[in-house]
Amino acid sequence: MKYKTVGKTGIQVSELCFGTMSFGGNADKETSKQLFYRCLDKGINFFDTADVYSSGASEEILGGLIEGKRDELVLTSKAGFPFGSDPNARGASRRHLFLSVEQSLKRLRTDRIEFYFIHRFDSLVAIEETVRALDDLRRQGKILYPAVSNWAAWQIAKALGISAKEGLASFELIQPMYNLVKRQAEVEILPLAESEKLGVISYSPLGGGLLTGKYGIGKKPATGRLVDQSNYTKRYGDEGYYDIADRFAAYAREKEVHPATLAVAWVLSNPAITSPIIGARSLEQLEPSLAAVDLDFTAEWRKEVTALSIDPPIATDRSEETFTS
Repeated sequence: MKYKTVGKTGIQVSELCFGTMSFGGNADKETSKQLFYRCLDKGINFFDTADVYSSGASEEILGGLIEGKRDELVLTSKAGFPFGSDPNARGASRRHLFLSVEQSLKRLRTDRIEFYFIHRFDSLVAIEETVRALDDLRRQGKILYPAVSNWAAWQIAKALGISAKEGLASFELIQPMYNLVKRQAEVEILPLAESEKLGVISYSPLGGGLLTGKYGIGKKPATGRLVDQSNYTKRYGDEGYYDIADRFAAYAREKEVHPATLAVAWVLSNPAITSPIIGARSLEQLEPSLAAVDLDFTAEWRKEVTALSIDPPIATDRSEETFTS
């Protein structure tokens, strides 16, 4: 396992981050423990969670597992998605963020969270209000660095400008979706991260299971996220994605590599990515993703795998002027 610096923070994290969304859900407490310790054995020191994962159970399980080793680990958590029926228990308001941090700290049994994410953009709250609240939480020592997930590049850039102008703590880590069929982040989000020296932990490297070899044109398992969960069926509903999955699985067979290993290695090979977030509901499912760090994934392989997908349109429509310097 190699370690990378998160942006300008100096914090060293493993080149894979383990996402604990399955803890307390698809993975019971004992399975979660097995997954956690397998990650430690592999050298992972970076764990991602959120208040809404399994309605707080993910944080609670992770909090129990990190006891005695907290200072060796780097944690993230998030707030923003609805947490219960209270109309104020959601969003990026000062009130919600202050309450959410306290609840997450209790569930995690810790006194601070290294990177605290705004889980999604809140159009009801001024960005100024959100970044000031995060700055106050940092001054209180409850979070070390603000972070953001699922924001557009212009929203991140606006927040960075406000933070710089007002002398507030700025986002140091971002979390976009990124995989072989979902490459929109390449257009503006990843270039912004490289320009501003932001860390990037991207999620969904396997495309919700699409890139594991189980899916293709006319090919689906009996159960799975892309079959059972409406948000995933909508997200990956384009028939062209399944064509890419077919070609990708064939390439993996040619190289004699598990498709999941190849999919994670492809994301990991992007220089803008600090650590892809991997996840699993069992040890069997985890192993191929862990194997990505041991794969000799060459520049030629990256070029060939990328060619299996479709390049996203550039940020302007003047494609005739696209060039490399």
